[in-house]
Amino acid sequence: MAVSIELHLPESRSLKERRALLRPILDGARNRFRVSAAEVGHQERWQRAELGFAVVASTAGQAAEVIDRVERFVWSFPEVEVLRSDRHWLDLEEE
Repeated sequence: MAVSIELHLPESRSLKERRALLRPILDGARNRFRVSAAEVGHQERWQRAELGFAVVASTAGQAAEVIDRVERFVWSFPEVEVLRSDRHWLDLEEE
């Protein structure tokens, strides 16, 4: 399961400030929830970002629970505004 989260960074005035705001979110999610995390969109915009998080689990319920916690974690940062969140499923049994 994966989730992409689009963010508005109203306090960011440069790409350097932007990276400083995003680093604790990405590193924190990786360390706390053992997910893959990366910046996946809007890399050249100061006040926008899109982050992607992915998890592999033995059941869909476990994956959804981890992604729920990641989303709450991102929402906990007062310096960012979540604009949207989209979940994506990959079912390996279909292929």
